[in-house]
Amino acid sequence: MDSSLVLQNLVSAPILFFFLGIIGVLVGSDLEIPAPLPKLFSLYLLLAIGFKGGLELAHSGLGAQVLITIGAAVLMSLLVPISSYLFLRTRIDSYNAAAMAASYGSISAVTFITAQSFLNVLHVSFDGFMVAALALMESPAIVVGVLLAKLGSSSSRSGASPAATGLPWREVLQEAFLNGSVFLLIGSLVIGYLVTSFSPAGLEKMDPFTEKLFYGALCFFLLDMGIVAAQRLQDLRRAGAFLIGFALVAPLLHALLGLGIARLIGLNQGDSLLFMVLCASASYIAVPAAMRMTVPQANPSLYISAALGLTFPFNVVVGIPLYMALVQRFVPVL
Repeated sequence: MDSSLVLQNLVSAPILFFFLGIIGVLVGSDLEIPAPLPKLFSLYLLLAIGFKGGLELAHSGLGAQVLITIGAAVLMSLLVPISSYLFLRTRIDSYNAAAMAASYGSISAVTFITAQSFLNVLHVSFDGFMVAALALMESPAIVVGVLLAKLGSSSSRSGASPAATGLPWREVLQEAFLNGSVFLLIGSLVIGYLVTSFSPAGLEKMDPFTEKLFYGALCFFLLDMGIVAAQRLQDLRRAGAFLIGFALVAPLLHALLGLGIARLIGLNQGDSLLFMVLCASASYIAVPAAMRMTVPQANPSLYISAALGLTFPFNVVVGIPLYMALVQRFVPVL
């Protein structure tokens, strides 16, 4: 791997603020971000990236490449949780395996945004329609995770059928497809598309909000993520060596699978990196909220600490430049 890629990533402002948050916790600083602010900045980042994605989608159109890429993304959001569950089930119970599998089948929007910033620093172009793939990958993994938990728990009971363990499917589907992050991201994507198509003068008015403030908001949000990730390090002791290893190896395997698919469907280098990041990341916001409601038997400290305490830092610090090196090696410049 090119060491310059790692250095380029490490000395970027968002990553440095992420480390600042980690260091603050480790040295015992009382640095903390008031509770409403991280939520506000999270919503802002989703709004901005969705709006800009809609803008780019309006320019590129819904061509064959866009539809193929989105289809491949949705397919990965189904395959990853199923394969992860089958592997995890060899060592842990069905409830925790399903919750963990759902987390790793879903995505991390902040990891995706960090990868976009990394590409901007390298001056590597990418397409806005990748935001549509981001928006559509979260929900299927939640539904698959709930189904796996239901089927796994049913099969473990002698004489029980899958229908014996009822689940509030209306609430499950609402949480999967109408949770705040997915709803705002898709809504912002549609608004960006409509404004670009029918009222382009509105883009200039939105520019200071969606462009000028974005990088600073990302730095602030990653500062908070560093604090939260460091606080989760203690929970990793409960996870054990098996889950710790899974949290570090799974993103690599999923990224390699994503690289193969990106090469197969003909994505450019920038889009290939973003596709790999989508495949390699793990959800620590939407999926935990859904799993706590639908699979309360699963231990949140396991799947949240693995996704947020290990996979997220690994991806934003080491994974992104590593994946980019693979992209430069195996994906031709288009």
